[in-house]
Amino acid sequence: MCNKACIDFGRTYLKEEDVKGKSVIEVGSFDLNGSLRPIVEAFHPISYIGVDLQMGPGVDQICDAHDILDRFGYGTFDLLISTELLEHVRDWRKVISNFKHILKTNGVLIITTRSKGFYYHDYPTDFWRYEISDMQTIFSDFIIEVTEKDPIEPGIFIKARKPNPFTENEITNYQLYSILKDKHAKTITQADIYLFKLRSVIRQFLSQILPAGKLQS
Repeated sequence: MCNKACIDFGRTYLKEEDVKGKSVIEVGSFDLNGSLRPIVEAFHPISYIGVDLQMGPGVDQICDAHDILDRFGYGTFDLLISTELLEHVRDWRKVISNFKHILKTNGVLIITTRSKGFYYHDYPTDFWRYEISDMQTIFSDFIIEVTEKDPIEPGIFIKARKPNPFTENEITNYQLYSILKDKHAKTITQADIYLFKLRSVIRQFLSQILPAGKLQS
């Protein structure tokens, strides 16, 4: 998935030398409303694999983002693209670690994701919001080439490169803003998910029986 700003970011910062003759993986590749794939394929990569939780436009193989390293192995790809995925993965540390390790030395990643202020959206659940400062910390073990805010909607874009040598940084205790808990949190439990959905049901019910303006945010 990509909005226009995401596509413009890819068109601006993805270079021929990042792609031509290179192996590419797109994680979360289901093309619902736009994709960077045509831009990338115009530079003639040697291979392009799109993975997601279900088959559909842009998806070549079904694979959970948590499992990509086990499926494809260490140092397999030259370019990793992930647009509008990271807010939806419960264990973001595991997925980002997979991103880092599945790349070859000097490999590039392009990520877009949502920031605080963007509405809750299921796919199948919506957990996290990222800011530029979060990405600067999370990818402090990479060479960050570009970070930008989405000019259309709350979100951020990043292009970063895997250095040589690479040593993964420690982010076990790092906290992100959780839209489910409306605060920064280290993890999300199943109870947090149930409570959020229960509150949503109650809010929807109250909105139908209370006069307009009586339901407080």
